[in-house]
Amino acid sequence: MPDRSPVFVRSNPRVLDHDPGLGHPESSRRVRVILDALEPDGGGRWIVDRHAPLPPDDDVIGVLKWIHEADYIERLRAASEEGHGWLDSHDCRLSRGTFDAALAAAGLAMNAALDLVNRKIERAFVVIRPPSHHAERAAAKGYCFFNSVAVAAEIVAGSLGGTVLIADFDAHHGNGTQQCFYDRPDVGYVSVHGFPGFPGTGTADETGAGLGEGATRNIPLLAGAGDAVYCAAFEKALDEVASRLRPAAIIVSAGFDAHAADPLGGMRVTESGFRRMSAAVAATAQRWSGGRVLSFLEGGFDLQALANCARIHVEELASGDVDKADA
Repeated sequence: MPDRSPVFVRSNPRVLDHDPGLGHPESSRRVRVILDALEPDGGGRWIVDRHAPLPPDDDVIGVLKWIHEADYIERLRAASEEGHGWLDSHDCRLSRGTFDAALAAAGLAMNAALDLVNRKIERAFVVIRPPSHHAERAAAKGYCFFNSVAVAAEIVAGSLGGTVLIADFDAHHGNGTQQCFYDRPDVGYVSVHGFPGFPGTGTADETGAGLGEGATRNIPLLAGAGDAVYCAAFEKALDEVASRLRPAAIIVSAGFDAHAADPLGGMRVTESGFRRMSAAVAATAQRWSGGRVLSFLEGGFDLQALANCARIHVEELASGDVDKADA
């Protein structure tokens, strides 16, 4: 296997500032346990930066307006300044730090995308919160306020040329991400998730619209799916869509709430299953995308399972499955 550049694991203390309240599953401890699990650095296979730099806030807001309506961005700012209550959905509880944390998450995504297109990095795992993939153009949803994954996809698609493929193995469908790119031929979206259940989207007949018809692939599964079903569905869809789109980069919504121990996911995936799906991402990127992968933390609410699976995910991105890719 050829020498590989390290995986860049990035976070920033500002993402800890969002505090939805005692007992809320989307807590700052999620970031801390992942970063702790990734120390030490795996013999140089990855580099952990807990204080990764952020772009100026005004620059991030400018890019966010490509994804979200300006009025929505200002609504979130104003609601966060009040420091209590919720925005748009009862699961999107606020604190005075919510806007700054969401802005920092989008800033980390922006910098990772720019570093990828400028060839400073090849692969990264960006440990952010609040998560991303439920945030719609004009509404918060499912613990998500800004869609940082969509920010990264927009930058990469606009800079590298060709197509970008978003691969989402979170237990819940990424309604916000799908909404952003549903009619776009240059950004594909693959999601395996539980259905029916939150957020109520992601049926198999949702395949894109207009020029984007066929670039979206949803695989809804009944609750309780384990490694054999969940992983095989993800691998098959990822291979089919990547073979058709031949993406210049793969962006991952890395949610670990399909783990059997997770209190919210309703699935039965194990650590071995997350290794298998992460290896599939690495192999697909090696085959079609020059190894280029940007991965972003989404769900995962059992702290021990989250820490274990995040480390497994980075291990697989760091190794790359070159033999499988070349088979």
